[in-house]
Amino acid sequence: MFTGIVTKTSKVKRHRVTDDGVVVTFVRPAEWNDLEVGESVATDGVCLTVSALRDEDYDCLIMPETMFVTTFGEKIPKLVNLERSLTVKGRFGGHFVQGHVDTVGTVEVIDGAKGYDLYVDFPPESERYLIHKGAVAINGVSLTVAEVEGHTLRVALIPHTLEHTNLGRLKAGDHVNLEFDMLGKYIAKMIHEEPHAEI
Repeated sequence: MFTGIVTKTSKVKRHRVTDDGVVVTFVRPAEWNDLEVGESVATDGVCLTVSALRDEDYDCLIMPETMFVTTFGEKIPKLVNLERSLTVKGRFGGHFVQGHVDTVGTVEVIDGAKGYDLYVDFPPESERYLIHKGAVAINGVSLTVAEVEGHTLRVALIPHTLEHTNLGRLKAGDHVNLEFDMLGKYIAKMIHEEPHAEI
């Protein structure tokens, strides 16, 4: 479980294709001296498991299914957002994030005229998971939905987010990983499956 509060960004050193998927090597943040093999790390919003660990870097295997449903299948990024899994004693500053990407969105507009507004298109069938002032994770970053119009969402990015994540590097046409609020998805499922009363 994660909160969508990105603590580090990391560069991708290399990647290689194997029979099991794609092994990606990430630069290990200097402060992560207690990182362990088998630990889960949210990487651009995707929950990945550390499969090999060295002093300066670590490996994660990305399975074919993950490649298919996330931006990793399009291209391996150069810089990724990182968040380690939530601890019992940790602060909960964002929202419930599982690291299970729901869909890939497309950056439509980046408007810096009034602050820094990011507009992202998403598949129409996902509209029911988004509400005004609700939560969404974009590349693993917990954000508040400022507006939903049709199948486009808008979020406002503060300077801290631009400085400490890779969202400030996005350009129109770029693809991003989207994870919708877990609680909202459960509610939408229950409503959808609720049998209609006979009149």
